Amino acid sequence: MNTETIEQTVLHLPLQQRAELAHKLLLSLEDQDEDEIAEAWRVEAVRRSAELDSGLTDTVSAEEVRAAARALLR
Repeated sequence: MNTETIEQTVLHLPLQQRAELAHKLLLSLEDQDEDEIAEAWRVEAVRRSAELDSGLTDTVSAEEVRAAARALLR
């Protein structure tokens, strides 16, 4: 089976199954296992939280992000 055939088959799967497959495929590209990736995200979340708490970083509302994204797509 070639990649084109696999792609066509996968694109007809329900959304949840496509998402799960995409997640597994992305993980397969990583040098780390899922637990290591989860720990790295936890550390990053703690770092970002500390930045917010200390005032080093400002927040941006979802509306601002959405407007900026739309402007980039025009």
